[in-house]
Amino acid sequence: MSDQLLILVALAGIFLLLFLVIRTKLHAFVALLLVSLIVGILAGMPLNDVVTSMQNGMGGTLGFVAVVVGLGAMFGQMLEVSGGAERLAQTLVKKFGEDKSQWALGVTGFLVAIPVFFDVGFIILVPIVYGLAKKTGRSLLYYGIPLLAGLAVTHSFIPPTPGPIAVADLIGADLGWVILFGTIAGIPAMIIAGPLFAKYISKKLHVVVPDYMNLEEIEYDKELPSFKLIASLIMIPLVLILLNTVSGVLLEEGNVVRQILTFLGHPFVALTIATILTFVFLGTKRGYSRQEVQDIATKALEPAGIIILVTGAGGVFKQILIDSGVGEVLGDMMAGSPLPPILLAFLIAAAVRVAQGSATVSMVTAAGLMAPLIEILGMQGPVLGLLVIAIASGATVLSHVNDSGFWLVGRYFGLSVKDTLKSWTIMETIIGLVGVGVALILGIFIA
Repeated sequence: MSDQLLILVALAGIFLLLFLVIRTKLHAFVALLLVSLIVGILAGMPLNDVVTSMQNGMGGTLGFVAVVVGLGAMFGQMLEVSGGAERLAQTLVKKFGEDKSQWALGVTGFLVAIPVFFDVGFIILVPIVYGLAKKTGRSLLYYGIPLLAGLAVTHSFIPPTPGPIAVADLIGADLGWVILFGTIAGIPAMIIAGPLFAKYISKKLHVVVPDYMNLEEIEYDKELPSFKLIASLIMIPLVLILLNTVSGVLLEEGNVVRQILTFLGHPFVALTIATILTFVFLGTKRGYSRQEVQDIATKALEPAGIIILVTGAGGVFKQILIDSGVGEVLGDMMAGSPLPPILLAFLIAAAVRVAQGSATVSMVTAAGLMAPLIEILGMQGPVLGLLVIAIASGATVLSHVNDSGFWLVGRYFGLSVKDTLKSWTIMETIIGLVGVGVALILGIFIA
């Protein structure tokens, strides 16, 4: 089959995927599998090879992603149930002082979203935003936007959240580099899109606590875990993974210290250690029975299962593109583009994000399309971490009415569609633009 026909097959597959997700409301997992089947057949692959590629793509992806996302979800669920998120927020607001509580909420969101899903973290912490807004008479957005920015930045940029985990696996990036670059890009993104943007938008839009949000119904556990314990539990897996990456750069192969750090810093081991520690220190030592801890962990896998399957289907799509030869043609075409790969990755993810809304689908689609280019250009090492940040940034920008996060924020803050666009959408776009900007700057020194 000619290169031109293979490109047409790839484009038709992408448009079909968008049509199925947007217009027919077919679940992204099924849509990705169906499109993978069709692309493989239209590209001229033998039918048995299509099925084999799908199996290899799913198995190769889930072998890593299922373990990491599953452990991360259990870790986050224990943090949520124990009141750890509230403890972080209350301690930081107290330390920073009421006049700098914007910054405290931004930092809280940044830390909480590492183990806890974005929407869960927001729902847990929004009562603190309500309380501060009522006490000071300021707009809800003055406190809410920094919290949202902190949550959104980490949710997009820093593992073990599912998005960067999925992209890192699909393009073969080392998680240590992703954590490092995600932090470097995420801090300025949180500051600009959070406290700084909040000061501006809160003067334009004075938002009060919606009448339908009954604060009296919100109760707090009086015996929250300590701040030091929660901060330590969150940092343990991140530090171990980073030590693994750093030791690989600084120490020679065969070095005993490097071997130990490589083992302890593998995401499987680091997250297993952190998860078991949460079961003990946030579970059994705080009065939960072993059965209750098991039930909490099991419940955590319900939302994680959907994300794992969608990511696996993204792996299927990537494998079909590679095995059919479509990916090589696409890679050659993109390699000839005047745009740097980091910017190209951002634009692909942003286009899919705007079209269909889901950040996860945007990330796995963009990663699947970029994988052949990475192979052709022989890209490896730290630059792949920057590509993860670029894809995550593209999947963050321009959240609008087809994104569930848009409606979640609008409801909890009592915003109209127009005001949600002025606040939430602009905040998300700032995060994405700052993220890709930092990635491009770092790329100058790394590439």
